[in-house]
Formats: sequence, structure tokens, C-alpha cells
Amino acid sequence: MAAKLGKINRIFLFWTIVLVVGGFFIFSSASLGLLARNEVEFSSVAFNQIFYGLFFGSIACIFFAKIDYHVWKKYSFFFFIGSVILTLLVFVPGIGMEHGGAKRWIDLGPLPSFQPAEILKIAFIMYFAAWLSSIKDKVGTFSWGLLPFTIFSGILGAILLAQPDTDTFAVIIFAALSMYIVSGAKWRHIGAIIIAGIAVLAVLYLTRPYIKQRIDIMLHPVANDQTSGYQLNQSLIAVGSGQIWGRGFGQSIQKFHYLPEPIGDSVFAVAAEEFGFFGAFIIMAIFVMFGLEGLKISLRAGDDFGRLVSLGIVILIVSQAFVNIGGMIGILPLTGIPLPFVSHGGTALFITLIEAGIVMSISRNSKRLKAKS
Repeated sequence: MAAKLGKINRIFLFWTIVLVVGGFFIFSSASLGLLARNEVEFSSVAFNQIFYGLFFGSIACIFFAKIDYHVWKKYSFFFFIGSVILTLLVFVPGIGMEHGGAKRWIDLGPLPSFQPAEILKIAFIMYFAAWLSSIKDKVGTFSWGLLPFTIFSGILGAILLAQPDTDTFAVIIFAALSMYIVSGAKWRHIGAIIIAGIAVLAVLYLTRPYIKQRIDIMLHPVANDQTSGYQLNQSLIAVGSGQIWGRGFGQSIQKFHYLPEPIGDSVFAVAAEEFGFFGAFIIMAIFVMFGLEGLKISLRAGDDFGRLVSLGIVILIVSQAFVNIGGMIGILPLTGIPLPFVSHGGTALFITLIEAGIVMSISRNSKRLKAKS
């Protein structure tokens, strides 16, 4: 039985609301660039973001916040298997949809397409948390700890790298590794994972030209400013144009015909141009505060499953945010990964709000459990 609504961690709820409301206003301004290019597409995008993402996402967030999170442990395996099957559908002709050389979306006809990897992310976090919390003292062993981690990572890698969706795979593995470390993994096993990860990156760098190109663009952004490096250069122009205080809300120039994907992975550059260094710093600070409060909830959780789920979700959201921001300012390779709560994508916003709702459920159930102990 769930605890009363008043026991939700109100600080975490506050930062979630700030991200949702602030993200909507940033998205609204950035989407004006799309309005200038294609009014029909703008109407469709705005409707999907508001109706499927913001409206239904908020309802889902409240719903998941009210449900005792322990129910997800019971069904986590089936949830994970179902999400794997769903993600594999992107490879089925007539169902999967290709865009920009990647097969990451499922075509639902009159309904908006969606990216099943968003569901796979939370499903894996839940199942891996259930696995780690069930084996407890065996986490440090090879058979129960390192080997399952390797198998799970291999399954995710085989699916996501085939799409290809290297960025989502990297973010999930980073969150999973954090959960594995907190659960009591041995440092020699962690070292083996890091070495294996470096080896995988090296192989991908040599065999996937787009990964090599992304790294080369980051290191030499001006070399191909009108071709492969165009997006990064336009992003840096937008960020630099904002200076300290920005041009003002709605006053971005780069979102009109210059900056690729102004409502997608480039939305932070639009925000930095309009709100300046100060505004960009505030956006990053809000994500940090959101993450810190989420980590506090993880530390106070009443059981291992809740502790690991909340940790995994928070790491997932915050790391994705900073991978996106890092790419926009040129300190990380451009990934194409969206900025949580802000970038266009009704499905992504919907799932992110569900994840926040689960963390809220953990925050109030953990207090109830500790009060009984």
C-alpha cells in the first residue's frame, strides 16, 4: 500500500517541475525556428510534445509516484524481455522506421513514431536493480556479478549498436556500472570492465566511420565547418553569441535556418544564445540539483532495490543531459542524444516523467519503511 502523497520528496518534485516548465519554455522558443520553415510540421511537433509528452507524461508521473515501487521488482524480468522484443521490432520492415541512416523508431501510422530504446532504458535499470538486490553478497563473485553484467551488456550492445545507437548504449552502461559499483563489485572486476570498454571503443573507432568522424570534429571543429562539422560550429556560434546575459527569450538567430535540429539535440545551444552564460549555467545547475536530490533519495531508500533503481534513473537522466550539453559546447563528441525534459520527443518526455515518478515513489515509500523499523 502506497504512502500518502505528502510524503513525496518535495525538493525532488520541485526540481522536476522546474525542469518540465523551464524545458517547455525553452522548447517553445526553439520551435519558432521550425515554425518559420514548416508551419504544418510545427503544429504536429508542438501537439505531440504538449499532448503526448507534457500532458500524458504528467499524468503518468503522478500515477507512478502513487504506486509502491516494489511491484516493479516482481515483474521486472518480463518488462525487460518485453522491451527487448519491442526494440527488435525496429529491424522489421514495415514496422521499423529509418531516419538519418539509423533504425531506431517504430512507425505507428497516424500516431507519432516512438523510439523503443527509451522503454528499454528504464526496463533494464529495473531488471538489473532486481538482479543485484537479489544476489546481495554474491555481487563480488565472477559467476553472479561480473558474468551477468557482461551478458546483460552484450545483449544491449548487440541490439543498440546494430541500430546504431551508440549514445544510448553508453549512457545505459554508465548507469548500470554505477549500480554495480554501489552494490559491492570488486575493484578488479570494475577494472576489467573499464579495460573491456576501452577496447570496445577502440574497435568502434576503427570500424564505425561516424564515430571516428565525431571525435575528429570535436578535436578539429573548424576543419570542416561547412560539412561534417557544421552543426558543432553553428552551436558554438549560438553559445558564443549569447555572451553573459543572452539575446533574450525568443531572440535566438541561429534557430532560424542556421542551427540543425534546434528543437532536438541542439536545443541547449538555442537556450545558451537566448539566456547567455548565466542562463546556461543555471540550466546545468538545475540538472545538478535534480541529480543530487535524487542521490539523496537513493541513500535514504528503505531497501536495496529502491536504492539501485533511484540511483540508476538519476544517473541515466543526468548523464544524458551532460553528454548532450558537452557535445553542444565541443568538449565531448556530438552524439545526437536529446536533452532530457527539453528536447523534442513526446515519447522521451513521457518516459522521463515516468522515471521521475518512480523516484518519487521510492522517496515516500523509503520514509514509510524506515519509520516502521
